[in-house]
Amino acid sequence: MADRTSHMRSRLSRRWLLERGVHWTLGLGGAMRFAMPVGFAGEAAKPSALIVRAWGGAWVEALETGISKPFREMTGIPVRYELTEDNEIQPKIWAAIEQGRPPPVHVNWTTTTNATESALRGVCERLAELPNLRGLLPVAEPVGFEGWPLVNVYSYAYVLAYREAAFPGGPPRSWKVLLEPRFRGRIALYDDGIGLAPVAQILGGGSMADIPDNMRPAYSFYAKLKAQQPLLGEDPDISTWFESGAADLACTILTNARLARQDGIPVSWTVPEEGAEVATDALWVPKGLQANEAYWAKQYVNYALSAAGQQAWCNGLGLPPVRPGLQPPADLAGDPAYPTTGEDFDRLLRIPTKVLVEHQDAWFAKFQAIMQS
Repeated sequence: MADRTSHMRSRLSRRWLLERGVHWTLGLGGAMRFAMPVGFAGEAAKPSALIVRAWGGAWVEALETGISKPFREMTGIPVRYELTEDNEIQPKIWAAIEQGRPPPVHVNWTTTTNATESALRGVCERLAELPNLRGLLPVAEPVGFEGWPLVNVYSYAYVLAYREAAFPGGPPRSWKVLLEPRFRGRIALYDDGIGLAPVAQILGGGSMADIPDNMRPAYSFYAKLKAQQPLLGEDPDISTWFESGAADLACTILTNARLARQDGIPVSWTVPEEGAEVATDALWVPKGLQANEAYWAKQYVNYALSAAGQQAWCNGLGLPPVRPGLQPPADLAGDPAYPTTGEDFDRLLRIPTKVLVEHQDAWFAKFQAIMQS
């Protein structure tokens, strides 16, 4: 089962081309020597490097350009990347902290679901002192915790992407289009069904209020969808299917559809009338670091929340930042899949992170069981 992932312009999947256990170092020279104040008393000694867990390909490229390069120029601290898949490295971080060993990374960039699991284990440093937490959108704050053990850094929607030639009259209005016979064998989905659960719940006759206690409507819709013989895969597969003309429809992250179009693939996207699932990714700092390492790791997170950091990083990803008032990419301004206000988020489908932590694995397993039956 794969976690929530995406690929960018280079078509490198966050699952597909993750380099197990590899550190990637970018641009270690040319640093200016001054510190970023983050509200701590005095500047700590600088570590030889900060290690940040990241997704590979253009995801880490966006992080390097938007956050790490300016951070390095301001502090002189090199930033190295640990590209181990986030589900794989998370238990290694836990084990290191529990055994009194240094954790393998200084900053973990991961899904909010994974970050919440770590916060529930009590292995996250408090971030509450960071001044750039002030003024963020409410979606940035983790629910049910004190002291900000993690911070959500942007959001992303699972849109209905479609091949433009298959819809000459305009975008489909409803996710019900997935059940139209003409699209049998031409629908692309993630192989674990991620991004589809709330939509399936609604189309199966249920409601968001039923989640998680009664998922039978979603499972009923999955059974109908199975009869459509969907193509099941990961991000690079979905891109390939659109490029080859094998797929007409897909449930995928906005970033994927947008970059496919920028790469010349005639694909567009829509948020149908039922809505679309929205989720977030997060940053957190593990306990067990040396005091100076924790200090500078928090400074790194603080810069990632600044207006300059959010503008450059999130525009590089094509995803909406958690700091309001920034300029969106021209092609995404006003797009319902690019939420920037509380009202925008209200029009999307969001499952509480605690519910995802407790139930998402079971939903993935059920989706796969239905599709393989």
